[in-house]
Amino acid sequence: MTGTWSLEQTLRHDRLIVAIGLATVVAFSWGYLLAGAGIDMSMADMPMDPEPWSADQALLMFAMWWVMMIAMMVPSAAPAILLFAAVKRRQAATDSPVIASWLFLAGYLVVWAGFSVIAVLLQWTLDQAGLLSGMMASTSNVLAGVILIAAGLYQMTPIKRACLRYCQSPLLFLSSYWQPDALGPLRMGLRHGGYCVGCCWFLMALLFVVGIMNLAWVAAVAIYVAFEKLMPHHQWLSRAAGIVLIVAGAVVLVRGYVDFAPASL
Repeated sequence: MTGTWSLEQTLRHDRLIVAIGLATVVAFSWGYLLAGAGIDMSMADMPMDPEPWSADQALLMFAMWWVMMIAMMVPSAAPAILLFAAVKRRQAATDSPVIASWLFLAGYLVVWAGFSVIAVLLQWTLDQAGLLSGMMASTSNVLAGVILIAAGLYQMTPIKRACLRYCQSPLLFLSSYWQPDALGPLRMGLRHGGYCVGCCWFLMALLFVVGIMNLAWVAAVAIYVAFEKLMPHHQWLSRAAGIVLIVAGAVVLVRGYVDFAPASL
């Protein structure tokens, strides 16, 4: 009985350390975004011609995207990381699972770093085409409508459901992909990050519609992702969100056509 109690106390201690670390990472990420992510937003509403990006600007955009993904996604990944820490402790009572948990998180964040690279490339392409405003939001109703409809349709796909299944059930993920070797946590984090990207990448594309640095929408998407991933057996939420996005996209496309038609006459 004493041994069991001691193990439970140690488990709580490990989870507390990991939880505090995760909360700190998320807090610093949101602080960076709230401080402007190093971007001068005072000229955001001014019309500007597309200009070539410098290497520094590209790096700044990458940092903005990656920190944004950390702020949005780490809270919903926390249950899997905390459960991993608990299982790791039970498997090896003499070794601290904290380092292994940070390796898991590192793998997870590497995947989102890769996503951020792709997002920056897409942002650069749209910016050079004159399709983004100073607030980094779509200036084209057609583009915005297509993104909304595509994101809504993706919510209904088998790929979305398969990825969401592992995101919603940390126990299922850990039991399916556990790797006991030293680099196992890193590879597990990479795989879990892959499932999360597969689940949420189109939702992140919505930021091109409302403005990449529109922090109210960033928070709204993060909250939705958390609900979607932390409410297992509620697939209706994904379908409902998909329907809403499709309808919104159709409305935006129709509005764009109505605005364009008189100008073309």
